[in-house]
Amino acid sequence: MPDTPEPTLPRCAACPYDWSERWCRSAKGKAPADCPSLRMRDLAETSVACMAAEPCGEFARQASLQEASCYGGREAGYGAVVPLKPRIVEIVEFARRMGYRRLGLAFCIGLRAEAGVVHEILTTNGFDVASVGCKVGGKPKSLLGLGPADQVDPEASHETMCNPVFQALALNEARAEFNILLGLCVGHDSLFFKHATAMGTVLAVKDRLLGHNPLAAIYHYDSYYRYLKKPLP
Repeated sequence: MPDTPEPTLPRCAACPYDWSERWCRSAKGKAPADCPSLRMRDLAETSVACMAAEPCGEFARQASLQEASCYGGREAGYGAVVPLKPRIVEIVEFARRMGYRRLGLAFCIGLRAEAGVVHEILTTNGFDVASVGCKVGGKPKSLLGLGPADQVDPEASHETMCNPVFQALALNEARAEFNILLGLCVGHDSLFFKHATAMGTVLAVKDRLLGHNPLAAIYHYDSYYRYLKKPLP
């Protein structure tokens, strides 16, 4: 059996053309040879069919409507759009648009105070909220084959593992219609999404160094974080 040829990788993040002149914004625009909009026209058609049909259709429609509602100044001739809402407000509004009544909140215990505020905001807006912390189950990390040297506290005789699979299964059991992630670790968030039944979104991600604002390192790529210009050791 012949080897499958390596695919030509889409590289939208490295597109040499400004957004204002790109083909994906206007069919008369410019595009590099690896542009997926041009090379993968069949996938574009397949994706539109998927987005338009249930169970994705109404979800995709409401997501686009929510996007537009987050800007003011959209009237003709204004010249600029004005952001109007923080993400927590978007989440509340989107859940209402979809007619959800029960929301799931999967959070890191390091953000338990923030989770309490989010829980209050959601319940204030009429939702039933099922919330599950990351250390649920109290299972030791040794069950993952980890030793003391692999723990956050090497001297602890029992260090509880983060259990995103339990979080997902518990919210499945609670029949959450839409899940909200708050501060789960890299990899743990992936496991949650893999095992959760309901669709979900992310309110905030974990960044221990930057106060859960990982884009700060990206914004300072040419200054404080210029060491990222070279391969990490």
